[in-house]
Amino acid sequence: MFTLRFDMRAPRGGAPATDLHAAAIDMCEWAETRGAVLAVLSEHHGTDDGHLPVPLILASAIAARTRTLAILLAAVPIPLWDPVRLAEEISVLDLISRGRVSYAFGVGHRHEEYEHFGLDMSTRGRAADEMLDILGPLVRGESVEYRGRTVRVTPPCGSPNGPMVLIAGGSKAAARRAGRYGLGFISQTASPGLKECYEEQCRAHGHEPGIIQFPQPGAPTTVFVADDVDGAWHELGSHLLHDAKTAASYRPHDDSVASITRADSVAELRVDGGPYRIFTPEEAVDYVRGGQLLPLHPLCGGVAPDVAWPYLERASAAFADGR
Repeated sequence: MFTLRFDMRAPRGGAPATDLHAAAIDMCEWAETRGAVLAVLSEHHGTDDGHLPVPLILASAIAARTRTLAILLAAVPIPLWDPVRLAEEISVLDLISRGRVSYAFGVGHRHEEYEHFGLDMSTRGRAADEMLDILGPLVRGESVEYRGRTVRVTPPCGSPNGPMVLIAGGSKAAARRAGRYGLGFISQTASPGLKECYEEQCRAHGHEPGIIQFPQPGAPTTVFVADDVDGAWHELGSHLLHDAKTAASYRPHDDSVASITRADSVAELRVDGGPYRIFTPEEAVDYVRGGQLLPLHPLCGGVAPDVAWPYLERASAAFADGR
């Protein structure tokens, strides 16, 4: 029925990070039996508002408190990671979650993050390819040659072929990378030719095209459900605006990403058809009946847990009432 997204932003004026992290885990546990099918965790580094830098740790806590909820880490900028350490963490998380965690790997788009780790951003594509050459064998417990040494990760992951991995990006380079390795492809843009490029690259490298996802025109990316929409915008608007403006600041010259808005006020953010929406329960049910999962973002922009919980409960109740 719905997905949950957690970025763990804790800006000044929002709830403390301690409360937000505890609430995210509680919400996943509560929601998996009430309509939630997926929790999405993202990754960024060195941000002013404390955006989640290590989603695998939070995913581990969520996996330990849930039984069926799928967890997607999107996107993990793999050039910022050491591949052997990442393979070890992926393997242990796969064991803890019994295979419920999947990954969307990207190359990152913020110069600040590469500076944060002292890495050269201009080599990110080559670094990603080098990692993808060995990550699959590593998490399966196979020995690989890496930079002049033989490496084997133990214990291997529990999933026979490793966790599900997709490539995230909005360029032909990302589509080619997904096709080369036979991975699924998640595009943040609807650029012409990407689907065809991906499928051609898959077949050229002996793979059948896998899972592919493109933005749906006009679809929201952050939703709350409320009986009083005006009251909800009054209560939540500053948090949603912080989230929107911060996300836009990460891509100052790129408006191709579907979730980005250049809104500078709550009134602008509220325009019809924007990525941030507050639905009535009836609108939420109609949206799901139209074949879409409702993308809930309960703690968006540091919304305090005691404020966020009633919106999450209202969303769940709407589906129970609408069945």
